[in-house]
Amino acid sequence: MSDVLEVLNPATEETVATIPAATRDDVDAAVARAAAAQRHWAAAAPADRARLLRRFAAVVDGHIEELALLEVREAGHTIGNARWEAGNVRDLLDFAAGGVERLSGRQIPVAGGIDVTFLEPLGVIGVIAPWNFPMPIAAWGLAPALAAGNAVILKPAETTPLTALRLAELALEAGIPEHLFQVLPGRGTVAGDALVEHPGVAKIVFTGSTRVGKQIMAKCADRVKRVTLELGGKSPNIVFADADLDAAAAAAPMAFLDNTGQDCCARTRILVQRSAYDRFLELLAPGIESVVVGDPADEKTQMGPLISRAQLERVRSYVTDDLTAVRGRAPEGPGFWYPPTLVTDAGPTAPVATEEVFGPVAVVLPFEDEEDAVRLANATEYGLSGSLWTRDIGRALRVSRAVAAGNLSVNSHSSVRYSTPFGGYKQSGLGRELGPDALTAFTETKNVFISTEA
Repeated sequence: MSDVLEVLNPATEETVATIPAATRDDVDAAVARAAAAQRHWAAAAPADRARLLRRFAAVVDGHIEELALLEVREAGHTIGNARWEAGNVRDLLDFAAGGVERLSGRQIPVAGGIDVTFLEPLGVIGVIAPWNFPMPIAAWGLAPALAAGNAVILKPAETTPLTALRLAELALEAGIPEHLFQVLPGRGTVAGDALVEHPGVAKIVFTGSTRVGKQIMAKCADRVKRVTLELGGKSPNIVFADADLDAAAAAAPMAFLDNTGQDCCARTRILVQRSAYDRFLELLAPGIESVVVGDPADEKTQMGPLISRAQLERVRSYVTDDLTAVRGRAPEGPGFWYPPTLVTDAGPTAPVATEEVFGPVAVVLPFEDEEDAVRLANATEYGLSGSLWTRDIGRALRVSRAVAAGNLSVNSHSSVRYSTPFGGYKQSGLGRELGPDALTAFTETKNVFISTEA
């Protein structure tokens, strides 16, 4: 009997769908089809590629609600978040389409002739997407890769393949050539490994755990294959005493509770200057306790369930009985529910303060001064994102430059914009996605010298 993927609704534990899991033979066949389609796509006029990508964006726009409801069912995301995610796919396709005709090389002054460079597509790109943001992170890879003239094979996470499969159908409806964008649901140890190891796949784009990212990087190194990795995080939220404490406290809960904390950018280490620590906790606790947790399809819900039983047990293991915590409420009964939780007495080296919990749990820690804040912020193997709150613009710039993270926000918790680069330091990843240079990450620079001498 062939392997199948069972898709569960995290809010009810009911089976939503069963999907055949791709085999290594399926990957081989998909790569062959993609390579043939890519040659024609790369030869198409840039304006034609851009036009089709904009059409793809328009078709996605017409199916925002359908895609959002699929995301609610398979991932347990709140309906508001799911609509944003589907809209982000549309926006990424539009943004990438705008770069197609501006993906240009250079003319370099040399003696005895003319020297020009071309940005050539790599070929077939393997995108391995995670379950925490199935739609937008898939689009982070597929949109610029297609725009740069490549073919894309997307392997969605085992638990969340439905929106990816629907996007592939919408691509065909929009006129994207057959086999140029394919989706292969499957096991990471089968379909994922086959993509990574396949000699016909020129680059792997992976978002997921640091542990798996290291394995993929090692396999790509063995084949000298390009790779972009967006991995874990343990992001700080640094609050100085001179900040607007009311605003910082109001923003802090959803900075780590959005998507039920299943976000590599979640601000799960709240660092507060000691002179403002007690007052900040007074302001923060009611915000934690009042978060609305429940049916993700309800417009009023702010936080839904975790993705799976395994993830629920993982989160529970970090909040041990000896820890003191401020807790919100969560439904009882079926579903993978865990309440919003703020741990108030963990030391800076406790597992809950240093490891990526990937759930609705944060710790709050005091610091003394600017130097101490930077030391605590950097006391982690990760370096993906973070925030700092202060009214002092000089301090904002100094601390932003000193914190070892790829994406920082002052007096806000914004991490991701499709128009700005995104990626991490240290074990949070390798390379950058999004932003004005996204397309070039899917190209090879070719240098051509033309002699003008007789």
